[in-house]
Amino acid sequence: MPVEENLMQAILLTFGTAMVPVLELRGAIPVGVAAGLSPAAACLVSILGNMVPVPFILLLIRRIFDWLRGTRLFGPRIDWLERRAHLKGRMVRKYRLPGLIILVAIPLPGTGAWTGALVAALLDIRMRHALPAIFLGVVIAGAIVTTLTYGVVQLF
Repeated sequence: MPVEENLMQAILLTFGTAMVPVLELRGAIPVGVAAGLSPAAACLVSILGNMVPVPFILLLIRRIFDWLRGTRLFGPRIDWLERRAHLKGRMVRKYRLPGLIILVAIPLPGTGAWTGALVAALLDIRMRHALPAIFLGVVIAGAIVTTLTYGVVQLF
C-alpha cells in the first residue's frame, strides 16, 4: 500500500475515533500513534475530530432529548442522562466557563467534549461562550493524553 494511503487511513481512523463519545481524544491519540502518526499529528487530528460533534450537541441536544423523552424506550435513559449531566455540571454552575474548561480538560471517563457540550446545553450557556471553553479544554486534554501516550511509547 502506498505511504500516502496508509497516512490517510491513519488520519481518518484517528479523526473518527475522536468523534466517538466516551473514547473521544483519550482513545484517538493512542490509536493514531499506534496507526503510525507522530504524537503531535495524532493530537492535532484528534482535537479536530473531537470538536466536530460539539456545535451539533450545543444546538440540537435539547430538541433531541425532548423528542426522545416521549418514547418508552429512551425516556428513562434521557432522564438518567440529564441527571448525570447536572451532577457533572456542579463545578460548571459554580465556576461557569473555567469550570467547563476543567470538566472537558480532565481526560477521564465521564468528562470530555461530549459531556462538556451536554452540560453547557443543559445549563443554557451560549454557544459563543461554550465553544471556545470546550475547545480550550479539548486542547488541554490533548496535551495531557499526548504526553502520557508519548511517555508510554518511549518505554517500549
